[in-house]
Amino acid sequence: MKEKLLSFSINRSLIIALVGLLALGACKSKKKAVEPAPAPAPVETVTETPPPAPVASAEEVAAEKLENYFNSVAASGNTSMANQSIQETLAMFSNQETPVLIVIHEENGIKDYDEPTTIKKYLEYLKDTKKNLNFISDIRLDANGKVSELELRRK
Repeated sequence: MKEKLLSFSINRSLIIALVGLLALGACKSKKKAVEPAPAPAPVETVTETPPPAPVASAEEVAAEKLENYFNSVAASGNTSMANQSIQETLAMFSNQETPVLIVIHEENGIKDYDEPTTIKKYLEYLKDTKKNLNFISDIRLDANGKVSELELRRK
C-alpha cells in the first residue's frame, strides 16, 4: 500500500509541477505581449562616395595586351595565324631586337637570367612550342609608348 501511495503522490507532484510550469510560461508570454516593443534606434544613412577607380598605368595596359598576344601566339592553330599575331605584337615594340630577359632564379634581390633573347626570337619560340610558360614581371616603355625592355618570369 505504501508503494501505491508513494506512486500516487509522485504522479500527483509531477502533474502539479507541469501545470505550474505551463502557468508560469503563459504569464511570461502575456507579459511580453503587454510590454511595448522598444523603438528602433534611428538609422543614420551615410552615403559614401566610392573611391575613384584605379587608373591603370601605361605599363600595366601594355603588359596586359602583351600577355594576351603571347597567349594568342602560343594557342594559334596554324602558322599563318601565329605569324599575324606576331606582327601585331611586334608593333608594340620599339624594334624587333628589343631585349627580353627571363629570370630563372632570384635570391636576396639578385636575379639570375637565362640567355638574353630578342622579342622576335621569343615570339618564334612561343609559336614553335605552343606553350606560354612565362609572365611579364617588368616592362619598360620608351618616350613613344613602345616597349623598350621586357622581363619575364616562370609561371
